[in-house]
Amino acid sequence: MTAADAGLGSGVAGETMPAASMARLKRLAATASVAVALTLIAAKLGAWLATSSVSLLSTLIDSLLDLAASAVNFIAIRTAAQPADREHRFGHGKAEPIAGFAQAAFVSGSAGFLLIQSVERLINPTPISNGMIGIGVMGLSIVLTLALVLFQRSVVRRTGSVAIGADQLHYQTDLLVNASVIVALLLAWQLNWTIADPLFAIAIAGYILFSARQILVSSFDMLMDKELPDADRRRIVEIAEAHPDVISAHDLRTRLSGSRVFIQIHLELPGEMRLRDAHDIADEVMKRIEAAFPDAEVLIHEDPHGVSEKRDVFGE
Repeated sequence: MTAADAGLGSGVAGETMPAASMARLKRLAATASVAVALTLIAAKLGAWLATSSVSLLSTLIDSLLDLAASAVNFIAIRTAAQPADREHRFGHGKAEPIAGFAQAAFVSGSAGFLLIQSVERLINPTPISNGMIGIGVMGLSIVLTLALVLFQRSVVRRTGSVAIGADQLHYQTDLLVNASVIVALLLAWQLNWTIADPLFAIAIAGYILFSARQILVSSFDMLMDKELPDADRRRIVEIAEAHPDVISAHDLRTRLSGSRVFIQIHLELPGEMRLRDAHDIADEVMKRIEAAFPDAEVLIHEDPHGVSEKRDVFGE
């Protein structure tokens, strides 16, 4: 599964934005996430105390972990936005996938605790009281979470942030969780189907674990310097070979670090060309690639045509 499959963005597609604007937008999204989590924790705590619903408890636990994950995100995004320094010449972008790993751990932990609570409630069923309070709180939760997810989706589309994408993914699961809790509360409260409450909670736990896997895969891919999608790689080669003086392009290597893209490519140029001319052509190609892939760092090596050399098989 790719980052795009998981809904986390590739970090290369989207609108052209200055790096400073991207950083501000990501910080705003992280702050909004913390604010929504705090609001929902307060509301769900009161509703759980009033209803004793284990499925509602599950969403309270999820919101507590959302707060922890969002706090980690906030720190990671601030770290990733720092410019390169003497000790980190390639920048601090990998703070974002590290935050993704932390989120996966938080989400998995909440699912495990929820499974334990649900099994206990299956063994010892408890009737639901004040169900209308729980339903009202879950309705509020759906409205706030939906607004946050739509905002986060816009930020991911414009910045390619893995950390915000991971946050968006688990808040998307919260939408389904909240809707299922409303159904469970109605069944248990109105029809006295007390078993519905823990059964829904178990199903929620399974879905939470599934979403944690998606976050984990995307973060792992970035930490392991996985190549950009094939479509992006083909586009880079096409841009390079579109220059009239470039005979061919090969040995392409790409990777993501946060929302920053690193691209290395070899250009084959006429062997009799002067060094200054070859340098100027490489600069032109670099600018064209950077225009197509904003916030990318492009490194180009010039090869004289006709000189045999060992090529990177995977870089074509």
